[in-house]
Amino acid sequence: MQFFSSDFTLGILGGGQLGKMMLYETRKWDIQTKVLDASEEAPCKIACNEFVQGSLMDFDTVHDFGKDVDVLTIEIENVNVDALEKLEHEGVQVYPPTKTLRTIQNKGVQKLFYTDHDIPTAAFTRFAYTSEIKDSISNGGVSLPFVWKSAQFGYDGQGVKVIRKIEDLKDLPNVECIAEKMIDFKNELAVVVARNTKGEVKTYPVVEMEFHPEANQVEYVICPARVDDAVAKKAQEIALKVSEHMKHVGLLAVEMFQTKDDQILVNESAPRPHNSGHYSIEAAYTNQFEQHIRAILGLPLGKTDSKVAGIMVNLVGAEGHTGEVVYQNMEKILGMDGVTPHIYGKKQTRPFRKMGHVTIVDKNMDRAREVAQQVKETIKVISK
Repeated sequence: MQFFSSDFTLGILGGGQLGKMMLYETRKWDIQTKVLDASEEAPCKIACNEFVQGSLMDFDTVHDFGKDVDVLTIEIENVNVDALEKLEHEGVQVYPPTKTLRTIQNKGVQKLFYTDHDIPTAAFTRFAYTSEIKDSISNGGVSLPFVWKSAQFGYDGQGVKVIRKIEDLKDLPNVECIAEKMIDFKNELAVVVARNTKGEVKTYPVVEMEFHPEANQVEYVICPARVDDAVAKKAQEIALKVSEHMKHVGLLAVEMFQTKDDQILVNESAPRPHNSGHYSIEAAYTNQFEQHIRAILGLPLGKTDSKVAGIMVNLVGAEGHTGEVVYQNMEKILGMDGVTPHIYGKKQTRPFRKMGHVTIVDKNMDRAREVAQQVKETIKVISK
């Protein structure tokens, strides 16, 4: 099949920043694209060949959208999988496959998948409703503290809460969920695995994630992770095992905990380009978005090594600011060596909303980390 400068069409479900960054690559290769998103102001709108406004969860909308494309992919998991399954039966190539999506879409199902395939993960209990947890605590089934996770529709720190006392359950939605044992970890790590339609597989280097304590969002992604070679090797092996059993096509980002005694436990996976891979745009030979396109089109996978040390800083809306966005001190960070901002194109900011990211590259990791700290302290995402 001829992908480049032809009438071949790649469909993308979701029009957010991940889709927008995927479109940098399709434009580079002159691949036609069609994007579906509910928002008229979706970041993807300016960069695709055709934009369709509609709900990603509506069966008919997704099915009608997918009928006209040759290959269909996602940039967010919250999509109507029944519609994708029907499209698959009708001959549309859907990547990741719907079977992979079904496993990942529900956190309870995802956790069971890990235990069924002997993939190390934190102990957990599934509940049909949050209201059932209280009884379980009083009966000794679940012990405090634990991490509450909504089974569906959680992302970017939404749908996750640390429960230290029973009162913490009070304002949570009464939905299907899991209660996960709290892990005393020393590092959060991630590995992005690429798998193409022909079964070729490559892993990116292990990255380390530093989280914001209140927002439960990644503040820094550091590549390579500052861990022993043995720990990095173990993390990559476990990520490959998840990938092999998941049978995804495209990218799979596997987030993990490194425990105090250097065990690796899988936290969760995402079958698409991921925040933990953004550093690769400036730091790697093949960035994660190009790699995803290569994988779903069955093209040879690119080199995953880093050229230099890379650190990614998320740009999130400042607390106390809601409304039309202003990026304060942008000129100052542009004056720093090795600093590249990426602005996602969301016109409205609100506290902790992901508005962009900045990558910092340097041959020296310590220097990159210092500059990342300066960037973090300098640029502010505020409202007018």
